Amino acid sequence: MNAHLYDIILSPVITEKATMASEANQVIFKVARKATKPQVKEAVEKLFDVKVKAVNTLVRKGKTKRFRGIAGRQSDFKKAIVTLEDGHSIDVTTGL
Repeated sequence: MNAHLYDIILSPVITEKATMASEANQVIFKVARKATKPQVKEAVEKLFDVKVKAVNTLVRKGKTKRFRGIAGRQSDFKKAIVTLEDGHSIDVTTGL
């Protein structure tokens, strides 16, 4: 297996919104900032053995948060919303 594929797909996003998207045959991943849509498509297809219909990406800008009165900053990260072909699915709760 290619190790560089694991550098592209960092982790699945497990939120209420991501769970709603899974009903529409979509899976959301946190991906590397420099990853392109074709790279994300290739990585998901090879790692999970599925066919990808479309990939949408977005960059979530970091937020300023306070913890015990001390201001900190969350870092920016890129998310990929991967739409799978009909008949394919990924169970992100089991891990890889």
